[in-house]
Amino acid sequence: MSTTRHLVNRRRRLATVAATTAPARTAADPGTEPGSSGGSAPDTETRPSGASESARVPEPDPAAEPDPADGAGEEDGPAGDERPRRRLPRPGLRLPAVLCAATVLLGAFAAWAFTSAAALRDDPTRQNTALTDIGRTSEVKGQIAEAVGAVFSYNYAAPGKSGLAARKYLTGKAVQQHEDMLAEVRAQAPEQKLVLTTTVTGSGVEQLVGDRARLLVFADQSNTRTGKQEETTYAAAMFAVDAVRRDGTWRIAAIDTFTR
Repeated sequence: MSTTRHLVNRRRRLATVAATTAPARTAADPGTEPGSSGGSAPDTETRPSGASESARVPEPDPAAEPDPADGAGEEDGPAGDERPRRRLPRPGLRLPAVLCAATVLLGAFAAWAFTSAAALRDDPTRQNTALTDIGRTSEVKGQIAEAVGAVFSYNYAAPGKSGLAARKYLTGKAVQQHEDMLAEVRAQAPEQKLVLTTTVTGSGVEQLVGDRARLLVFADQSNTRTGKQEETTYAAAMFAVDAVRRDGTWRIAAIDTFTR
């Protein structure tokens, strides 16, 4: 009888200890009773449902639960790192700024291109077609070579021929320049029976803009005296002429002999 009462008291004590120490027990040693003298007995009794369950499952603390609005679940780096998180700019805010910058750049480029094109159009060197318009360049060279040979040739036997050539090929101030350059030849021609012949040996178009051109002319001149003693002298000449095109014909408008 005393043994049975002792066994009942012992089971009561074990149940009370198990109920108070259940949260501290580990899952690896579920049957070991703290405070036992050395042996272990299988826990076959049924634990009280009220006290043991309440002691085993703690109530959740609302203050300890993370707030989803506070960025729970984001990677904040190592524990204890209190540096502020870098917030990436929103794509919706960057797109208008990029479009505005692109618009400004394109507008500036368009203005620069328009100004540059206008400057190129107004630059006389860009309008010069002496090297690009081969047909027109050849035309002005041929007609001016013919004009120079005609107006700078003189025969004492046919003085009127020089006047006709001057009226055909000369215009502007070139008319008076031609009169001054041949004045001495006309004065000496009847007495010395002079025959002046000019032949163009080469020419180059320096500038060709529309119906105006400037040429550098190289020519050979022969001056023959057919009096008592026939004598011929030769000379080379270089000069520039300004030409204009009128009624489909190039005429000499000015003569530059590079002398002051």
